[in-house]
Amino acid sequence: MFSILGVTFPFFILVFAGYLAAKRGWLPLAAIPGLNGFVLYFALPSMLFRFGANTPMAQLLDGSVALLYALSASVMVLLGMWILRRQHNWNESAFGSMAVSFPNTGYMGLPLLLSLFGPAAVGPAILTIVVDLFFTSSVCIALSRLDQAQTHGARRALMQAIKSVFSIPLTWAIGLGALVSANAWVLPDMLTQTVGLMAGAAAPVALFTIGALLARPVPAAALDWWHWQRGGVDVLLVVLKLVVHPLWVAGLGWGLIQWGLPLTPTAWMAVVLVAALPSASNTALLAERFGADSTRITRVILLSTALAFPSFSAWVAWYKA
Repeated sequence: MFSILGVTFPFFILVFAGYLAAKRGWLPLAAIPGLNGFVLYFALPSMLFRFGANTPMAQLLDGSVALLYALSASVMVLLGMWILRRQHNWNESAFGSMAVSFPNTGYMGLPLLLSLFGPAAVGPAILTIVVDLFFTSSVCIALSRLDQAQTHGARRALMQAIKSVFSIPLTWAIGLGALVSANAWVLPDMLTQTVGLMAGAAAPVALFTIGALLARPVPAAALDWWHWQRGGVDVLLVVLKLVVHPLWVAGLGWGLIQWGLPLTPTAWMAVVLVAALPSASNTALLAERFGADSTRITRVILLSTALAFPSFSAWVAWYKA
């Protein structure tokens, strides 16, 4: 267990360092969008491109992984909607559901899995990102537009969701990497080194940025019984993300394997560990962009990131036992 903590500890310390830097004023809050922009448009796409280009197409196009992860994400979205729609509109419920079904795979999962299990676990993790970008986020964004469907129409809501997916640079990076892998192209050394430098910055800067994002001031909410400080919905969403999501993926994967799904143990393990990650930090940014309550989403991200250190390490210890 201590050897596993030795691997995971530096990742979470980088998150804490970013939080501390922003909280203490060493990193101006105005600089956070710049850091996030560097990660989103340069560093993380470079890392995903490099992983995609160096990963065999058989792993990038593993239908068993895609089926398992898409089914698990669908159930988590439905569960979140069922809980939240009782007291919230479609917009709030959709992004709350995204928080429990969309893990922080790009910023945190890929470097963690690479350090812990090597390249064999990276291919399935990249495929889960593809599913989240093209399926999970699209479904949640489309659901968030149902409040306006009577005014603007469901077709516009669907087109807006599709446009949002294709405007994310991560989508293009994975696609270009897969194209390079499929054709066995060899990039010029200068370009390879440039991509490598930016890809190397992705993990530390991304983790530092997550911490800085979590340090942004959060407006106080009404302290009714349904508030996270009194054991309300925000804590429930964190439990769904860190406990229910990986347990559901583990159970569903076991059942599908028993029914004959050709899912390798490494791929199954990688998908479970992806599900055990905290909520994706870009969920709050998307919620803010579409006018949902980004305050709640930020609290869920903060709590899930803090609690993921022991919970994710426990999942890794279980697999390594």
